[in-house]
Amino acid sequence: MGRLSFFVVFLAGVACAVFIASVSHLIGFQAESVWKTKFKHKTFSAIPDDDQIRVSEDIHLEVALRAGSDVNVADINRNSAAETEAEGSLHAALEMKRQGKVDKALKLFEHAYILAPLHPDVLNHYGEFLEDTQKDIIKADQLYFQAITFSPGNSRALVNRQRTAHVVERLDLAVLQRVDSKRDEVSAIPDHAPGLRRAKKEAYFQHIYHTVGIEGNTMTLSQTRSILETRMAVGGKSLVEHNEILGLDAAMKFINSTLVNRLGMITIEDILEIHRRVLGYVDPIEGGSFRRTQVYVGGHIPPSPTDIYPLMEEFIVWLNSEQAARMHPVRYAALAHYKLVAIHPFSDGNGRTSRLLMNSILMQAGFPPVIILKQDRSHYYKHLEMANRGDVRPFVRFIAECTERTLDLFLWATTEYEHEFPALETNKDSSRTIFVNDDDAPIHSEEDSTSSPDQVDSSSCLNLSD
Repeated sequence: MGRLSFFVVFLAGVACAVFIASVSHLIGFQAESVWKTKFKHKTFSAIPDDDQIRVSEDIHLEVALRAGSDVNVADINRNSAAETEAEGSLHAALEMKRQGKVDKALKLFEHAYILAPLHPDVLNHYGEFLEDTQKDIIKADQLYFQAITFSPGNSRALVNRQRTAHVVERLDLAVLQRVDSKRDEVSAIPDHAPGLRRAKKEAYFQHIYHTVGIEGNTMTLSQTRSILETRMAVGGKSLVEHNEILGLDAAMKFINSTLVNRLGMITIEDILEIHRRVLGYVDPIEGGSFRRTQVYVGGHIPPSPTDIYPLMEEFIVWLNSEQAARMHPVRYAALAHYKLVAIHPFSDGNGRTSRLLMNSILMQAGFPPVIILKQDRSHYYKHLEMANRGDVRPFVRFIAECTERTLDLFLWATTEYEHEFPALETNKDSSRTIFVNDDDAPIHSEEDSTSSPDQVDSSSCLNLSD
């Protein structure tokens, strides 16, 4: 009886183990199927070889904050004097438009918009003017969207938006398709191609230079290159500026060696590890930890420190969701950037960490790291501010534009030209020589038919056909 009981218990244990293994395999297969959508294309390695350096789409995003926001429409304090002047400029602009004076009307509309950027009438009429005379339907749709945001019941804005929304979506889709096509061209270049190796190296320096430059770093591109190649200090520059460059270099290498080729979920720990390296040389105590005090960023008030961890957990759930994985990579990366920078979880380094997270997502999809130029800093922050007001589409378009510009640089840098330079063409007469030692000797050329190259001492001339 004891043996029979033992045998029954043994069989029951085996059956339970098989059941648990089957369920775990099923869950793992479902999770893996979602993440495999990120690896349809060859991942992009942003780091040059060591020997080279040694010497349903979430189109309209509501603000992802429960506490703290830079725009609360109900609390906006409108300046009545400015609105009165804006209304006067609006009436004058409409009169100029009626008279066919388009240039004057445009200046008046712009003046009214600057004075009252939240006035529904200004937004509507300005959008209609741009749509009718400038054929700028994307900007017009953006203005209609803002009018609806600040005045949800505005019937004129609703009608205008209904007319332009589908057209703008088709235009945005065309841009993303064009970006995909250029991404495929870059992916088709062999990894060992000399042009691609040089382009990666230069893009790496450019990426770090512009990324720290957006935050106010004053290092030049040549100085940034020198620090990364030699690890030697540059005279006249602060230690903090040196350490910002070294920190970003460490973070890029971490991403390239871990997140880019990893098939799995992005975790809070991954984001903390990125931030730990970003600030590792500047402020190692704050690096890799959430802020513990309230901060203020211009007119934006980020969430309270007590809300950061719950918001980050919600962000990670969205980041790893099937909905996010099915988005176009550029849109997915741009939204991840915005959501993280809106939460503003760190005391310093939020922008750099957000841009690195964005680029890790793009690199997983086969894109090179996007370079946001430091001279585009004002546009970058303007589009982030517009996203805070409820319309994230301009920010997504900005990131798509930067992505396409980066791809164009890679395509330009790796293009091989077949035409030979005139001085190197082989069908030229080889007698075209220049004497370098004998000042009294004649110079032979193609036109001198009586001269012969056999009469010339080859040790005293430089042949341009070599």
